[in-house]
Amino acid sequence: MRLPPTIFADAESDPEIRIRVEGKGSFQNSPALKEFSQRMIETGRRDFIVDLQNCSTMDSTFMGTLAGIAMRIRDAGGGNLWVVNRNERNAELLAGLGLDALFSEKPIPVGLNGDKGQAIIDHADKAAIRQVMRDAHEACVAANPANASKFKDVIEYLKASAAEDPSS
Repeated sequence: MRLPPTIFADAESDPEIRIRVEGKGSFQNSPALKEFSQRMIETGRRDFIVDLQNCSTMDSTFMGTLAGIAMRIRDAGGGNLWVVNRNERNAELLAGLGLDALFSEKPIPVGLNGDKGQAIIDHADKAAIRQVMRDAHEACVAANPANASKFKDVIEYLKASAAEDPSS
């Protein structure tokens, strides 16, 4: 059973790509977010607004995916990843991993209202999800080396799991 879409994007109406997260930002919706952002960066788009107004919480994979997007934008020649409308818990989570400095906070509340934007649907298989999880945790470490001890076991487990799975 597929989960309903939780990430919506509007890449048409503004110079910035607007992304709205509904519910939890997690390993389940990270592959779709990563793939969508990569496509947009490859086409020359460099400014992203991620609206967390309706995002109740985030896991480390989702936060690492955001970190990875910010680093890809930087590596592509610059741009911005604004993470807006953070609730207190999401702000604490980002700060706890030292990732908050990667993301600009737009000074005014912006977001996608109602059902504006296209749903980003995930079609990732188990191996792709595992790779996104590994990439996300490695991005957390690259963004803040203090995270190495927090995610060492997770990264090692994902590497070993990929080696054991012949479908990878």
